[in-house]
Amino acid sequence: MSGDVVDNYHARMRRALVFVDAHLDGDLSLTAVSDAAAFSHHHFQRQFSALFGISLGRYVQLKRLKRAAYRLAFRNGHSVLEIALDSGFEGPEAFSRAFRRHFDQSPSDFRKTPRWKPWRAAQTPLTQARSQTMTQTFTPADVRIVDFPATPVAVLRHDGGGDQIGDAVRRFIAWRKAAGLPPRLSATFNIFHPDSEVEGSAPVRIDLCAATTRPVAPNEAGVFADVIPAGRCAVLRQIGDSDDLSVAANWLYGQWLPQSGQDTRDFPLFAQRVVFFPDAPEHEAVTDLFLPLRA
Repeated sequence: MSGDVVDNYHARMRRALVFVDAHLDGDLSLTAVSDAAAFSHHHFQRQFSALFGISLGRYVQLKRLKRAAYRLAFRNGHSVLEIALDSGFEGPEAFSRAFRRHFDQSPSDFRKTPRWKPWRAAQTPLTQARSQTMTQTFTPADVRIVDFPATPVAVLRHDGGGDQIGDAVRRFIAWRKAAGLPPRLSATFNIFHPDSEVEGSAPVRIDLCAATTRPVAPNEAGVFADVIPAGRCAVLRQIGDSDDLSVAANWLYGQWLPQSGQDTRDFPLFAQRVVFFPDAPEHEAVTDLFLPLRA
């Protein structure tokens, strides 16, 4: 079978995943999803399971529960009932049973004190499925060289286990809300210090940043003022799932940098979160990676 035929098949399957991302509130029946990918619904269930290693029904439920978990942990504008109904469940009891089965916590308990380790484990089938067709590929034409301006930021530093990053994000969101610095008014950056991509409970050091010129008053969250320095940067845009930026980062370091003739300068890799999930469908999330370069 030629590569073009396989690529076309995978592109159609990718359309199915994009359709699911974009219609988590709507009809995600076998017929609806197979129609979006232009496959016969008589065979699509087996095709989907064979390629992705997970049934369509379970994939859809995990995607809806992932969005629900993000809304519970990081957004407080919706009640558990509203989130349940938006997740395709008839009521909070069915939603709670499914949520507990996958994440080992009730939705209300997760909203109060998320347990991130079971939550991360439950994402494995989604991550494996999406890696089949949704991994973005890059070319040198995707990289821009820019002069990044000195940018004052408010910083919350996470220096601990990877499973606790979600708690740091929750504290930072709460501080930003209290300080009147939501993402629509203040650009969001992450600075990745050495070894910050390590998974699990290994030490991770990431700075969560919000651009602001305002003074940062002493606070219980531990947020402090700093500056992302000015300088030349290579910029690579990742579109889609922003939980894992390692593929884009490794391509920058392993493919682009050796062929570019550029040298790095003494500041870590950092990212700007331009469009967020769950505020946008996951395939529409946008993250810009900045690799600092010498002048």
